Amino acid sequence: MRRFVAIVVLGLAPLAAAVVVQGQGGPPAWAYAIPPAPPAAPAGAPAAPAAPVDTSLKQLPGSTLSFTNAQIRNMFGPADWFPGDHPTMPEVVAKGRQPDVRACSLCHMPNGKGRPENAPVSGLPVSYFIQQMNDFKHDLRKSAEPRKGNTNLMIVIAKGMTDQEIAQSAEYFGSMKWTPWIRVVESSTVRKMRSAGGIWVPLEGEATEPIGMRIIETPENVEHTEMFRDPRSGFIAYVPPGSLKKGEALVMTGGNGKTVACGVCHGADLKGMGPVPGIAGRSPSYMVRQMYDMQAGARHGEWTELMKPVVAKLNDEDFVNIAAYVASRTP
Repeated sequence: MRRFVAIVVLGLAPLAAAVVVQGQGGPPAWAYAIPPAPPAAPAGAPAAPAAPVDTSLKQLPGSTLSFTNAQIRNMFGPADWFPGDHPTMPEVVAKGRQPDVRACSLCHMPNGKGRPENAPVSGLPVSYFIQQMNDFKHDLRKSAEPRKGNTNLMIVIAKGMTDQEIAQSAEYFGSMKWTPWIRVVESSTVRKMRSAGGIWVPLEGEATEPIGMRIIETPENVEHTEMFRDPRSGFIAYVPPGSLKKGEALVMTGGNGKTVACGVCHGADLKGMGPVPGIAGRSPSYMVRQMYDMQAGARHGEWTELMKPVVAKLNDEDFVNIAAYVASRTP
């Protein structure tokens, strides 16, 4: 493996001078999906009455279990609708540890699929997973967008976890293969959206707008994703027309020296190679955030140093094209 890393480093050396400490532009807003701050209440206005607490039991088609809203979103023991879909969860995955270590399964779900606002973690190499958690723990991995609250929360969680808990999480999520979760669709227009906790959700009505140079990743079934946190309900990624073909050229050949062919490290099928993670079929929003964070100098660590020259020359259109193509590949 040392020889493998040395070969990669030497292969990337000609690009090293292009490494930048600031991204080519500002963070691509669509990839971070930061919801706008609520308007300030007028001075002296009475506080809005609290919404009544819904304590009714919810049921999800295909599951024999029932949970309340509070149970579905319990930070230290969230609902597990389909226990038969995954191995037995370690305590830190299922329940976390108060006060700071929230259950991994709350955000990343018991099957590790995650959602566009966080990381898809199932199927990651164990050593890579552990390295990333240690990067969070030692302030080597942050977001280029300081308002990305769940990244800041992940740093707190990582700092609170023991080495044993990190290893248990890595082994658990690494034991499950990554399977199709995202459907990529080329489209010149998309429904108008709002950001709900970092996920793009269609507004009511049929209003549309040009997609521009964006990827809009949205739930296949908004109710299942938002209300139930359904671990079987995936996502659609709308991408600009022509982006798949352009992305293929960059991913497969490096685009005449603009970057490096992804298969050099991630494998010819983009499904990973040794300690290097697979990227095929994973969230394009997440991929773009990571490429930008590396380019902007917000993300560091052992593997990131190899990626910095790879992303140094990429612009926003390149990010979109690469992520669109990679997300479209069968994992």
